Amino acid sequence: MIDYKLLEALATVIECNGFERAGEALGLSQSAVSQRLKTLEVRLGQPVLIRHPHLEPTPAGRRLLNHYQQVQLLERDLRSALPTLETASPRLRIAINADSLATWWADAVGHLCRDEGLLLDLVIEDQDVGLRRLRDGEVAACLCASDQPIAGARCVPLGTMVYHPYATPAYIARYFPRGPSEAAFRHAPAIVYGPHDQLQHRFLAQCGYHGAFPYHLCPSSEGFVRLAAAGIGYGMMPHRQVADLVDAGQLSSLAPDRRLEVPLYWHFWRHSGALLERLTGMLDEVQLT
Repeated sequence: MIDYKLLEALATVIECNGFERAGEALGLSQSAVSQRLKTLEVRLGQPVLIRHPHLEPTPAGRRLLNHYQQVQLLERDLRSALPTLETASPRLRIAINADSLATWWADAVGHLCRDEGLLLDLVIEDQDVGLRRLRDGEVAACLCASDQPIAGARCVPLGTMVYHPYATPAYIARYFPRGPSEAAFRHAPAIVYGPHDQLQHRFLAQCGYHGAFPYHLCPSSEGFVRLAAAGIGYGMMPHRQVADLVDAGQLSSLAPDRRLEVPLYWHFWRHSGALLERLTGMLDEVQLT
């Protein structure tokens, strides 16, 4: 039989990215958390956690984390059916891209969170890499650009987010007076969300440019927009996020005939309970643009 206190310790260490913070979250000492993981590894006869150079689950650890995520969701359904059991607010750990969080996500899930007392633990990941979190057992579901389901999970297409290359009119007049060109791309500072963000590269490739370009790194969707509105760079942004700025003439597309379409897919573990199924049904009705 699996001792779920041991699995809880493993999951919390991964979520908190450390033994000390995991101990604080569990109300245990750091040594007690470490001892629980050692006990789990002894019972399994193999390691569940790679400790150096950084914390990450082993393949066995990932299998256990996947199992633990699903058990937590199923226990929530059991508590609903048997009210005399000890109740606790359900918590969903979800990987989501920053642009979705900054635009449509809250409106889509707000009703469910209020009705169910649902607590969200959101992990911000680029839409191109979020699936890794699910595969590693760190989250119960993820929103990403990959349409390839992983074993034991379902994949539901949600729609497409459309991105345009926005900048201030003054910035466009300075760097792109004759429109997009190889010379302009070589010198015009762009804004990139993070090292995994490929939207800018895809846009440049769409324009026929494959060389190097200067860029600011800004791992914040709201900060990304503010940098562009301040006139220090241009970047790929969903129209929904900046519609007011575009209507006010503060931002314009430097290539009105260019756009990038990013499909989004919702991945979640099969047999994870009614709550996740209900959330999936609500997301399936969302209009992303």
